[in-house]
Amino acid sequence: MMIQTAQPQAPSSQLQSEIAAAEAAHTSGVYSKRPLTIVRGQGARLWDDEGREYIDCVGGQGAANLGHAHPAIVAALSEQAGRLISCPEIFYNDRRAELLTRLAEVAPAGLDRAFLCNSGAEAIEAALKFARLATGRTGVVAAMRGFHGRTLGALSATWNRDYRTPFEPLIPGFAHVPYNDLAALEQAVTDETAALLLEPIQGEGGVHPAAAGYLAAAADLCRSRGALLILDEVQTGFGRTGRLFACEHDGVIPDLLAIAKSMAGGMPMGACLIGPRVGRLAPLSHGSTFGGNPLACAAGVAALDALTRVDPLTGESLPQRAARLGAWLMAEIRGLNAASVREVRGRGLLVGVELRGKVTPVLQQLQARGVLALPAGMTVLRLLPPLVITEDELARVVDALREVL
Repeated sequence: MMIQTAQPQAPSSQLQSEIAAAEAAHTSGVYSKRPLTIVRGQGARLWDDEGREYIDCVGGQGAANLGHAHPAIVAALSEQAGRLISCPEIFYNDRRAELLTRLAEVAPAGLDRAFLCNSGAEAIEAALKFARLATGRTGVVAAMRGFHGRTLGALSATWNRDYRTPFEPLIPGFAHVPYNDLAALEQAVTDETAALLLEPIQGEGGVHPAAAGYLAAAADLCRSRGALLILDEVQTGFGRTGRLFACEHDGVIPDLLAIAKSMAGGMPMGACLIGPRVGRLAPLSHGSTFGGNPLACAAGVAALDALTRVDPLTGESLPQRAARLGAWLMAEIRGLNAASVREVRGRGLLVGVELRGKVTPVLQQLQARGVLALPAGMTVLRLLPPLVITEDELARVVDALREVL
């Protein structure tokens, strides 16, 4: 199927103009919107209100690992919505129990408890609170270029000054060190540090993977200093990097693991997985009204089933497929115009292309060719296609990149 050309310009149709005008009149204004109205999705494809088709390499900013309208997610939501949608954790619930059990089965060893919430920032907030409770300390060390969310605790750990400055003073006790610098960690993690917070791959910070041995050394350092290791896998989790969780590539088990985005196949859901060094948490020390609601839990179970299922025809699970397709994609991009591409980084289907110029014109030209992608800073193109993307669709992405670059 040929992809129709889509021009990145101001809304032209009457319908699109009405939609854009309605959003502009009533939205908060905190989002910078592209002139594009998406109304439908299927797999790795999206359609706008005029019927134009796009290959989705935005992937819901990491929330669409299973693509759009995945039949297992649609079925789980439809069935559960007719039974029970809301049930707070002051009661037990069958779907919540099922999801918690499945998470304990697939998580890194020892992370057999979970605080369920609604987003990545909430998962980070929970991890920070739990680390302070468990250690009795207040200090947190995070990495330069790291991104952990925009709520006040998560923002205190986030590096980007554009996000931080308008809200200062933030929560005290946070320090930032260069990523992949073990000597800097040795200096920063002390007997006053409650937690070290790291991403296995810095996503928004430019798609920078952890160097070999860095996470393992960080884990050893935390244990020797009495601090806890928090890994932020909000974007890298659920098969994105070629394993269900990116920390598995390094054989590292954190004390707290923050997950979200694709946890429930695109439904709002997050969790903080809890290891044995945290200990039991006191009642009322944290909470969430919608956390662990049956509707999201049903979608979460369906998502885990889909991610861990092995295709009988290919012998691959979706994470294994992501590893194979991602290696091919990065090799193809490395073969493109060296005058335009400085470096290609990533793992699985989390790919960053460091350009020799600004990324915005490239994003606009890709959209004109029917490919939607993300920035990761001023000069980095980020590709987050659904793990269900076909080889043909991925080849079309490469063709579009070849034309643009």
